[in-house]
Amino acid sequence: MPLEIDPPRLQRLTASYLDQRDVRLSVLRLDEINPLVFGNKWFKLKYNLLTSQEQGFSRLLSFGGAYSNHLMAVAAAGQQCGLETIGVVRGELVQPLNPVLQFAADRGMKLQGISRSQYRQKDSPEFHEALRSRWGDCYLIPEGGSNTLGVKGCREIASLVCWELGARQRLLAMACGTGATMAGVIQGFSANVANRLEILGVSVLKAPGYLSGNVSHWLDAGKLTTEPSWRIDDDSHFGGYARSNPVLKRFMSVFSEAHGIPLEPVYTGKLFWRLDQDIRSGRIAPGTDIIALHTGGYIPVAGGLTR
Repeated sequence: MPLEIDPPRLQRLTASYLDQRDVRLSVLRLDEINPLVFGNKWFKLKYNLLTSQEQGFSRLLSFGGAYSNHLMAVAAAGQQCGLETIGVVRGELVQPLNPVLQFAADRGMKLQGISRSQYRQKDSPEFHEALRSRWGDCYLIPEGGSNTLGVKGCREIASLVCWELGARQRLLAMACGTGATMAGVIQGFSANVANRLEILGVSVLKAPGYLSGNVSHWLDAGKLTTEPSWRIDDDSHFGGYARSNPVLKRFMSVFSEAHGIPLEPVYTGKLFWRLDQDIRSGRIAPGTDIIALHTGGYIPVAGGLTR
């Protein structure tokens, strides 16, 4: 795959409340590995792109909402790999396009808006056939890149995690929208389960139990013999997917100013808010070494996007 990545750096955070609680917090900066296809999106797309090329496809088709980071990544990856891309967007396409869809269109992605009722049929063979009738033969990538190949790619994230010596407890944390990234990371650690390792997924959805079921499904499909301890936090969604409020916005502003790490309200803002609350409340035990995955994301600003 002609998409190169830089090794992600592990950024150690410093703050008085971390010292007071005897907790180490570091951020694995997956958001910096590639200028356009970064974060967990690179890992989810890796084997899908390789498979599409091995099977002779010249066109990718995928699905997402009007502010889908996934569609942006597919568009950028397709452009870099010389592949055509089609994005099937939930809801009507409104002109002018928002910055996310404009980013995708600027990289050659052809966009098709469909109704929400049609979008609910996006996984049906009949709907796929209708899409191929319109767009021609194409390699289909599910919403979010969440399929067995996406999970396979996310296994490789585990090899990038390096723990500091002397931790009495290790916690690896990430934001979750489908559970595929978390399932892949769990699989990546399954062959060599670190002692006292817990993996935390912070759900960005208002759907209690949904992501736990998704993760369990991927793990069952992987037929693991061992797996690290893991759990999903369902209480940090701030009202649901892409929802926010002044509390979250204020936290993101303060956090980014203090640590120089950009956050967005869909995924990473909710992850670091949850960790902050758990550290300050003592829910995370003293002596814990935390590594949080920064899975990327774009932030709409006046005139376009920033990371």
